[in-house]
Amino acid sequence: MIKTFITTAALALTSFTTQADGLQDLEKFLREVNSAQASFTQVVTSPKRTGETVARSKTSSGRFEFLRPNRFRFEYTQPFEQTIVADGQTLWLYDVDLNQVTARQQQEVLGSTPAALIAAGTDMRALSQAFELKAAPAHNGMEWLEARPRAQDGQLHSVRVGFRQGQLTALEIADSLGQRSVLTFSQWQGNAPLTAERFRFQVPVGADVIRP
Repeated sequence: MIKTFITTAALALTSFTTQADGLQDLEKFLREVNSAQASFTQVVTSPKRTGETVARSKTSSGRFEFLRPNRFRFEYTQPFEQTIVADGQTLWLYDVDLNQVTARQQQEVLGSTPAALIAAGTDMRALSQAFELKAAPAHNGMEWLEARPRAQDGQLHSVRVGFRQGQLTALEIADSLGQRSVLTFSQWQGNAPLTAERFRFQVPVGADVIRP
């Protein structure tokens, strides 16, 4: 998930006022929403294998929270428990079934990821250094923008971000292997009263810790 989940020359300021609503929604989101919490559902679809008539997919769900800058938390509850926490310095991945924790330096893995777009980013200029950003046509009652990482050495191919009435509603993530992941958010609470303590990860007793 973290490879998926996980895992530009600066745009002139004048371009923001001439772009379609998706870019304007992102700019407003970065400026006005400093924290949030929501429920999410994620559907991951793999490319068809030889002989397959229907693409394979799997669905998971849980809770999502973030606090700018650089702190977020994904708690998967269905069908398996898994926690991903970024505390500002370290990215923690806890697999409950394996009782195993993987810890990575956050700055090394979050530069051009969906998390950088919605949780770590603080302004459009900074994001434009990591992504090519452009407006996309409105669809399903949402305004969209598309982001493509400028670096070509990662697995992420593109991210589409959907806003409804200025509220983050959906992420569509495509990787270089043809896998597609769609996250939809509900019960959204912007500027939730979250503190840095909420994103402090405590290694469970007895868990193995791996630091690649």
